[in-house]
Amino acid sequence: MSKLRNRKTTIIILLAIGLVLAALGGAGWYVWDTHTVRTVYVEGNVHYTQDEIIDMVMKGRLGHNSLYLAMKYKNRGMEDIPFLDAMDVKVLAPDTIKITVYEKALAGYVKYMDTYVYFDKDGYVVESSSVPTAGIPQVTGLEFDYIVLGQPLPVKKEYEEVFGTILNLTKLLNKYELSADRIYFHSNSQITLYFGDAKVALGDETARLEDKLMCLPKILPGLEGKSGILQMETYNEKGEYTFKPD
Repeated sequence: MSKLRNRKTTIIILLAIGLVLAALGGAGWYVWDTHTVRTVYVEGNVHYTQDEIIDMVMKGRLGHNSLYLAMKYKNRGMEDIPFLDAMDVKVLAPDTIKITVYEKALAGYVKYMDTYVYFDKDGYVVESSSVPTAGIPQVTGLEFDYIVLGQPLPVKKEYEEVFGTILNLTKLLNKYELSADRIYFHSNSQITLYFGDAKVALGDETARLEDKLMCLPKILPGLEGKSGILQMETYNEKGEYTFKPD
């Protein structure tokens, strides 16, 4: 009798284990099926396209599971990918995720031989690329003989203070939706912006940069196709500046 009872107990235990495993398997399949990503939103990307960011994130065996991606990319640092500081994935719906890209704070770039070299607000070389990045201005006028990744740009001493100004300029250009072709720093601390053939002489009043730049969206359309210098060396409260044709 005891053997029969033990056999029944064993069968019951095995059935219970089987039911639990089946339930877990069913739950796992449900989660896998309902959390398969079908819609992706990407924000914060400048250097990389939306498709490139998606390809970076949604790779591997579980690369299309929203729960897995949310856990894997929770404010994850991206030390192995150029130009990226971190990425974050949030689940908006079981089949929908939002990828937020945090790119490195690049102040500008210089062209060295055939390479575009990007630096931060402190002048440290952050990345290099064979193609320029939209939204980041080229900086000219700085003199150097070599470049080392991770090290400051070896500029002359008189230029060492310009990197914070460059980052401030970059932010202001983006704020007022201005796309300068390049920024030129003169040895006497004067700053000139290039918009096609039109040049904007900002002078050296770095404290009034925003006051001057906020006027440009109204002025630049009238200078399209013209060649010359818009003289903004001194701040004008009325926003009236002289354009001197070449």
